Amino acid sequence: QVQLVESGGGLVQAGGSLRLSCAASGSISSSNVMGWYRQAPGKQRELVAAVTRGDNTKYGDNTDYADSVKGRFTISVDNAKNTVYLQMNSLKPEDTAVYYCNVLYVRIFGRTTDYWGQGTQVTVSS
Repeated sequence: QVQLVESGGGLVQAGGSLRLSCAASGSISSSNVMGWYRQAPGKQRELVAAVTRGDNTKYGDNTDYADSVKGRFTISVDNAKNTVYLQMNSLKPEDTAVYYCNVLYVRIFGRTTDYWGQGTQVTVSS
C-alpha cells in the first residue's frame, strides 16, 4: 500500500548537482532497505545507492553505492518526512537515466515486499 513519488530530476550540465526526493505515502521508518535505482536507454535497471537499517550494530544504518557513483552521490533518509533523498554531485553524462526509488520490507518466512516509484528523469549534458 506504500506509494512512492520521486521528484527533483531535470536537465543539468556536466559537473552540476541535483537532489532527488522520494516521498512515501506510508511510513518508511519500519522499512529495511531504501534505495535508488536508475535505468538508462538500452540498459538494465541498476542499483545506484541503498541504505540498510542497522540491526543491533554499533555502526547503525549502512549505505552502499555503485562504484560508478561512489564519492559523488549520497543517499539519506528523513524518517519524520517519510522521504528518501539522493544528492548527486559532479554529474556526468553517463548518469543520464530515469531514477527510481524503492523501499523494501522483510516479512516472515524470509519473504520481502518492495515498492517502486514512477521514476524521475535525470539528463546530464556535455
